Parts: sequence; structure tokens; C-alpha cells
Amino acid sequence: MPSLTTSAIVCAVRHHGEHGAIARLLTPDHGLTPGYVRGGRSRAMRPVLLPGNVVKAEFRARTEEQLAGLTVELAHSRAPLHAEPLPAAAIDWSCALTAASLPEGTPYPALHQALGGLLDAVEAAPAARGWAVALVRYELLLLAELGFGLDLTRCAATGDAADLAYVSPRSAAAVSRAAAVGYESRLLPLPPFLLEGGTGDWTQIFDGLRLTGFFLERSLLTDRRADVLAARERLVERLKRAVA
Repeated sequence: MPSLTTSAIVCAVRHHGEHGAIARLLTPDHGLTPGYVRGGRSRAMRPVLLPGNVVKAEFRARTEEQLAGLTVELAHSRAPLHAEPLPAAAIDWSCALTAASLPEGTPYPALHQALGGLLDAVEAAPAARGWAVALVRYELLLLAELGFGLDLTRCAATGDAADLAYVSPRSAAAVSRAAAVGYESRLLPLPPFLLEGGTGDWTQIFDGLRLTGFFLERSLLTDRRADVLAARERLVERLKRAVA
């Protein structure tokens, strides 16, 4: 990728040197792509390089192996949402998850579209009920795109597709209500909205977050990436306080 100009979502930024920053952007056709922004820590650039913002990005590098120089122009700002505790926590977590999980340079167009949709939902409905279900679905899609998808099509024990109510933490497959009798405490509740579409009540939403959180922590956010789970914990705690 000697040269690339594209729209992108800012996912993560870290300081580099005295004045610069390395930004990791999710692009539609080239996946997660890093670049060095000269002056990225300046007053002018800080509100541009915020997680969740959409930018027009230009990457330039002499070789494929070299970290590209990156210039960005703000296309859509979500800066006001960073002043609101719940929307800010949702943006921080979804972008941090994306940056920590995806390999660089691999296209994930479905994830780019889904992350954009989730951020749009947060922006449109900062009260949380409107975007919490979208967050669970995004986490589930990310697991699937990276090869850790859950099998929610039929019961792991009986093969039946009816009345699926739980997920086995061992096999990541659905379990019917009848097959789960006596084992409910060992299984993860499966919220109906993941099977039927639509939305759910807060009990179902928290069941969904518990479900995806279990598999994210087990399959993706291990070793050095485990620290990003702190962003998820902040989000879940703020959600619980908001609906208490």
C-alpha cells in the first residue's frame, strides 16, 4: 500500500515521539490500517483523531513494510458524544475492541459497515436503549468474522431448531430449553432478539452482553489485549447504573 486515499473510522490513537501520533483506522476495503500523523498531538488535530470520527485519510509509504505517513481531514465528527458518559463509553469500547481484535491490512467490509451503523445508532439515540442491541450484534459479528462465531441455528444436544434458549460455553452452540433442564446454571442465556431480530428488554440486553463478553474474553482479548476489557467493564457498569 504505497498510497491510499479512503474514508475511514478512527479506532485508536497513541502518542509517538514529542508531537506525533500513530492512528489506526478502519477502512472499507483495506481493513485496519495504521499511519503516522505528524503533529497528531497538536490542538488542531486532537479533535480530529477521536475514536468514532470519520475522516478522509491519505496514507503514503515508500514500501509495503514501512509505516505509512498519514494525513487526515475530518469528514464527520462525533466529538460532542465524548462529553456524554454512556455514548462515550460505547464509542470507546467498540473502537478499542475493533483495534485490539483485527489484524492489520485484512479487509472486513461487513465490520466496517456494522461499526459505522453502530456509531450512527449511538449518535441518533444517546439514551442507550436504541443502540445497546446493536452493540451486542456488532460483538457477535466480530466474533464470527474472526472465526469464533456462535452456532445459533440448532440445539447442540438434539439438533432441533425450536425453542433455543441457551448457549453452551464449551461448544459455543445453542441449546434448547428442554435439553437444558437441570443444566441451566452451566449455560449462558440466549436473548430472543439474537434469533428473532428486533429489540429486547434490559434483562435480555444484559444477557446478550454477558454472552458475547464471555466469548470475546475467551477467544480474542487474551494476553496483552486483555486491558481493553476495562473499557467494556466501564460501559456495562454505566449501563447498569443508568437503568437501575
